[in-house]
Amino acid sequence: MSLRDALKIPATQITDEAVYRERRRLIAAFAAAPALGLPGCAEAEPPAPPQTAVTPEQARAGFHTNEPLTRFEDITSYNNFYEFGTGKTDPSRAARTLRTRPWTVAVGGHCAKPGKLSFDDLLHGLTPEERVYRLRCVEGWSMVIPWLGVPLADVLKRFEPTSQAKYVAFTTLADRKQMPGLSYRALDWPYREGLRIDEAMHPLTILATGLYGKPLLQQNGAPLRLVVPWKYGFKSIKSIVAITFVEKMPFTSWNDSQPSEYGFFSNVNPRVDHPRWSQKTERRIAGTGSKLFAERIPTQLFNGYAEQVAGLYAGMNLKRWF
Repeated sequence: MSLRDALKIPATQITDEAVYRERRRLIAAFAAAPALGLPGCAEAEPPAPPQTAVTPEQARAGFHTNEPLTRFEDITSYNNFYEFGTGKTDPSRAARTLRTRPWTVAVGGHCAKPGKLSFDDLLHGLTPEERVYRLRCVEGWSMVIPWLGVPLADVLKRFEPTSQAKYVAFTTLADRKQMPGLSYRALDWPYREGLRIDEAMHPLTILATGLYGKPLLQQNGAPLRLVVPWKYGFKSIKSIVAITFVEKMPFTSWNDSQPSEYGFFSNVNPRVDHPRWSQKTERRIAGTGSKLFAERIPTQLFNGYAEQVAGLYAGMNLKRWF
């Protein structure tokens, strides 16, 4: 059964949330039990990140590429945004109901200066710059997009995260009146994602406000979305309404829904396949022609940003912590 067919199941036939969550917890516990004796599998948290630094020259080298850009028409009509439907073309039709002004983002958790700020206040004093990044999706397709955005680190530093802030959690808007996809239990709404603090502070990580020199459209995550170019696309959470500094690895939607298929880190890695398909190649959607039959090219480790980010994971088992 396809996901689209599953979403047509009547509500009366859907298992109660409390029941399926308890069932999931029990299944996970039984699955983990025999693995406890295996080397490296007993740890509940990943190893501490190494002390690494990327030079300004290394960082800037990742801001641009000579690869052909994906057309604006394709970027804005071929999207994953389940709050507006599970089909790739659904968001471009349904997302027009999303109101992007006024927009408020709540920032809190382990920081000295928590606050609830408007979109304009959050970005006050920061000028969006263009960065051409690849976006690689776990389904096997990729785009090259000229984003407009600001460094996430410059925003987060304003709130003075404390030493207890080991991770940063993000939450998407969840409004049934604006987002018709919330009527279906495709995921546990609201959509949530997270990064380790050093990933969030990395120079490549941006809060995107636009693309192709224009403000973001609703289907692309307006008015504010994350872009983490060395990770699979679902990590780049859209339409953010909350940012929280936390001490423990935060809940993330796809990892909670299908932990064997979607890891917390989700770094692009051709050596670690999705259980149902290979990640060794990707369909690059660029120029003209059919998306379905776009040229397949080899997937690059860390999506081609290894020079900038490999040091973040030195000594980490990337198959264990996928």
